[in-house]
Amino acid sequence: MSLSHGRDLFMTPGPSIIPDRVLNAMHRAAPNIYEGDLIETTDGILDNLRKVARTDGDPTIYISNGHGVWEAALHNVLQAGDKVLCLVTGTFGNGWADVATKMGIEVELIDFGTSSCFDVAKVAEVLRADTGEIKAVLATHTDTSSSVSNDIAALRKAIDETRHHALLMVDCIASLGCEPFEMDAWGVDVMVAACQKGLMVPPGVAFTFHNAKAAAVSENTPKSSPYWDWIPRTNPARFYMRFSGTPPTHHLFGLNEALTMLVDEEGIENVWARHAKQAQAVWAAVDAWAEAGAIRGNVSNIADRSIAVTTVVSDTVNLTPLHQWCQDTAGLVLGVGIGFGGYEPHQIFRIGHMGHMNPVMLLGALSTIEAGLSALQIPHGEGAIAAAGHVLSN
Repeated sequence: MSLSHGRDLFMTPGPSIIPDRVLNAMHRAAPNIYEGDLIETTDGILDNLRKVARTDGDPTIYISNGHGVWEAALHNVLQAGDKVLCLVTGTFGNGWADVATKMGIEVELIDFGTSSCFDVAKVAEVLRADTGEIKAVLATHTDTSSSVSNDIAALRKAIDETRHHALLMVDCIASLGCEPFEMDAWGVDVMVAACQKGLMVPPGVAFTFHNAKAAAVSENTPKSSPYWDWIPRTNPARFYMRFSGTPPTHHLFGLNEALTMLVDEEGIENVWARHAKQAQAVWAAVDAWAEAGAIRGNVSNIADRSIAVTTVVSDTVNLTPLHQWCQDTAGLVLGVGIGFGGYEPHQIFRIGHMGHMNPVMLLGALSTIEAGLSALQIPHGEGAIAAAGHVLSN
């Protein structure tokens, strides 16, 4: 018997929960796309995107998903035959490297496993040995598959200490609007993100951000795609050029409302603090469950854990029935397992604690997971919900 006859709760690490305010903002007639309010709205969106990314650089909006802006970023500063160094701590680090390879870019890949942050000393060693071939370092801030969060500031320091010229390019698709990120202060040259995670908007638009150094490189990089080229989009002679055609009008309305909530009302530093507190509550619950030995958090070192998503793994239990029980019986949709590091999808579930989230949602989800563990007789330690509640109450 299903008990799920209310509103289902999606705890997937993107698409994340969409606030009613965002949905309502999108529920309107099509606007004039040539002049008027839409131009002013877009300018406001770009300003707020800068505030979220903590940059004075140029954001570019694409009708795309995250995979698309991987390609856009590469297209603007690299060409076939160039070489990049790609740092991998999960499936999505490999994904960006695969896109580069298919574009004819030579990839040197360093795989740091899937349970801890990359080793910046190893990166520095590779850069010191480089003879000038590496044009960019590609890094993922948070890899959504493994829930490893990487230290981008430390990576920038390692690049600077080697006096290497490479661009630092960072994937913030899972982290922007959730985790502290300082594009300018950390010396990031190019960053990519998307709207459907921390920014709380239905999938469909994604972003590149670039600084003056990347802009100068882009000016001298041949382009084969007019669509991905960010130069005419950044300083358009006419409004439509910002989107290489018709703008994604209703996504812009939703994004404007979401950014108003995050930047103008809550404040981005408060958003980061809220995500940190809620992540700590999830970790407390998962660590309590792990005491029985059947399941555990994938990342043991707290400093390496993402505050946007937590990946749970099992060496002994098929977790597919837990996914099904939570969804079919209780109306809770967990993130599916994306295989990595020797783990198959059925050995994984992921808890997305990003975006539009509060303690009622979070504790409800954790209690439901615990009920599923009990119903399916999956061994788990006691006191998880109390531990999560204790974190939230202090």
